[in-house]
Amino acid sequence: MTDDPLPELPAGAFDKQDGSDDLAFYAPPRLVSHIDDAAVAALTSFYRAVLPAGRILDLMSSWVSHLPGNRQFDAVIGHGMNAEELGANPRLDRWFVQDLNRRPVLELADDSLDAALCCVGVQYLQRPVAGFAEVRRILIPGAPFVVSFSNRCFPTKAVAIWRTLDSNGHAALVKLYLEHAGFTGIAVDVLADGRSSDPLIAVTGRA
Repeated sequence: MTDDPLPELPAGAFDKQDGSDDLAFYAPPRLVSHIDDAAVAALTSFYRAVLPAGRILDLMSSWVSHLPGNRQFDAVIGHGMNAEELGANPRLDRWFVQDLNRRPVLELADDSLDAALCCVGVQYLQRPVAGFAEVRRILIPGAPFVVSFSNRCFPTKAVAIWRTLDSNGHAALVKLYLEHAGFTGIAVDVLADGRSSDPLIAVTGRA
């Protein structure tokens, strides 16, 4: 199931090469790093600068959240597609498994969290505006939502529009998702340019 096409995007923008069940695809745990150490360090430094010491949602999480080790948060709630990976993440206070492409609804209260993260997962969302609007609903006004991505992905599970774009296009696409979901003050930061590490870009909107 996909979003109604955004007027700026072509028909079929959210189609995937592999339309099989996403939860089945992610059932085997993958306890690996999806970006290299230098990119991880850049993301952790960015989180240290922009995240409040409050309640955090780590959307599309895994066995690691890349949060700064010297920072404590009131709570970190993880969402992902694999229970073993989430259970292995020491930064998560609690977590839940949910396929946001089937049901982009978060069972969290309005205005209940202080920040949200989505690291290297946005390329798989077939209903990104609906999902991002849910993130905005649960964030307090002005809270940051940091969406970061690299050039890596499972290509058969990435949506069609993502596979056609370069890094600048990816940043513009994520910005479009955030705008349609009602986020403001959107900023694009190149955290790693790809010359000495994996490329990494963060697009941050405010609720």
